Amino acid sequence: MSTLIFLAPYFLLFSVFIVLPVIMAMLLSFTNFDAIQFPTFAGLRNYVNLLTQDEVFMQNVLPNTLKFSILVGPGGYALSFIVAWMLAQIPHRPRTVLALIMYSPSMTAGVAMSVLWSIIFSGDANGYLNSLLLRFNFIIEPIQFLQSPEYLLNIMIIISLWSSMGVGFLAMLSGILNINQEVYEAAYIDGMSNRFQEIFYITIPSMKPQMLFGAVMAVVGAFQGGAIGVALSGSNPTPQNAGQLMVNHIEDYGFLRYEMGYAAAISVMLLLLIYTFSRVATKLFGDNTK
Repeated sequence: MSTLIFLAPYFLLFSVFIVLPVIMAMLLSFTNFDAIQFPTFAGLRNYVNLLTQDEVFMQNVLPNTLKFSILVGPGGYALSFIVAWMLAQIPHRPRTVLALIMYSPSMTAGVAMSVLWSIIFSGDANGYLNSLLLRFNFIIEPIQFLQSPEYLLNIMIIISLWSSMGVGFLAMLSGILNINQEVYEAAYIDGMSNRFQEIFYITIPSMKPQMLFGAVMAVVGAFQGGAIGVALSGSNPTPQNAGQLMVNHIEDYGFLRYEMGYAAAISVMLLLLIYTFSRVATKLFGDNTK
């Protein structure tokens, strides 16, 4: 009984701020709702229009989201593990300092972080990258990096990878540091010959909970990176929808056009994508013995 009392606040907050909004989004996705008049039932019309009539979604938003999430999710996840493993090989004090340095970009909000990158990729001759390219005669005039469909999404991916050392990275570092060193010693006595075998046969299997947590956080983070493109380009939709992700599409229809029912349908599709990728991560790193 006492356990239920202590858990009650969590269940209450979880229900109010997680479960209830998800249920409301699912219900609104079957309606026409402009945030003023009472919702009217529309059946599957929003989903049909999303998949058959919304050319921006099918030609730009969905491909951009998949490309961004596949590169940033697994890419940032692998990068987090590699950096965590490397830091685990050095003494405590420099490891602490370097871990803080690697973690700090993830603590900065995407909009604030984009200010630094906006200076680097600025479209005039004073932008750091343009200035370097002009100085060494690689280009003859400044490139509009943040307004160009050719560059914007790739810049968003670079920034997201740079800031991917979040709580998943710290969990991996903690998992590696807590592995019993005697296991490694026994493995080398039994014939293990190099660090690659050490990683694949001991390190990763010994920290599956941390690997799973890092994978789920990477998936969720990858699908929530839309604010970076808007902050860099200064507009939503982004120029020629080059950096438009599903999060941006939801904001565009929900808070700019006030088509709440349609925005809810997009959010449900996003939730399904996150759930699918999370299930894949669970299959890879979950406890399959149960």
